[in-house]
Amino acid sequence: MKDIQLQTDLIKQLIAISKEAGNAILGFYNSEIDVQFKSDTSPLTKADLASNNIILKRLKSLTPNIPILSEEEADISFDIRSKWYEYWLIDPLDGTKEFINKNGEFTVNIALIRDHKPVFGLIHLPVKKYTYWGCENKGSFFLDKGNNIKEITVSKNMHKQMRIVVSRSHPSHKLKNLLDKIENYKLLKVGSSLKFCLIASGEADIYPRFGPTSEWDTAAGEAIAKFAGATIVNLKNQPLNYNSKDEYINPNFIVANNESNKEKILSIL
Repeated sequence: MKDIQLQTDLIKQLIAISKEAGNAILGFYNSEIDVQFKSDTSPLTKADLASNNIILKRLKSLTPNIPILSEEEADISFDIRSKWYEYWLIDPLDGTKEFINKNGEFTVNIALIRDHKPVFGLIHLPVKKYTYWGCENKGSFFLDKGNNIKEITVSKNMHKQMRIVVSRSHPSHKLKNLLDKIENYKLLKVGSSLKFCLIASGEADIYPRFGPTSEWDTAAGEAIAKFAGATIVNLKNQPLNYNSKDEYINPNFIVANNESNKEKILSIL
């Protein structure tokens, strides 16, 4: 399949899709939230499904020849999807727990995977109407609610105090053990894929993730962080690979603003 070219007009359309999905989510957010649970005990709401339906419909119209894998429609055999060179990877509502808790830290995630790597990622924050995106060979950008765009990059500073961003809803013993070995740090607790965005925008230095994530949780954020200058590796110092195995679960990983901080964390682990 010929690679699609991510030109400005296409990116604008993808942003519009994420905003439409985000507005649909807000329609449920501002009323009583009805929660169901999947077989893996993760929560599911009508907002997840509404966002999913919008994104799938729009992407099928926009790029009819590119397959789509979404968290809400992930029952696709590896025999089929292993033949995909390029596909959309969607999390229609990342941070469902944050959505249920009504703290605003939930997102719409859209990524394009090519040859097992994210080459484009978009994260939309419905409550604040912020949008982040990153694209191979273009860089990473931030769009505010006033439609002002600015390029974002990771922090270049070697902070004496390491700014570590961690999950608001998923604490772990491994994280505690890591923090015990770091002398001077500031901890930032944030929900959903926004942790990647804080690295990309220079507001945090390290995001260590111990515990399960799925490929749709990380793809868009990885693209945004990577094309802003960050490094993303598993604990064996290897890149994450997408659609390369039967299951969708990622290994533990770290996102670092520079090689020095990455090596520092890996040496502790």
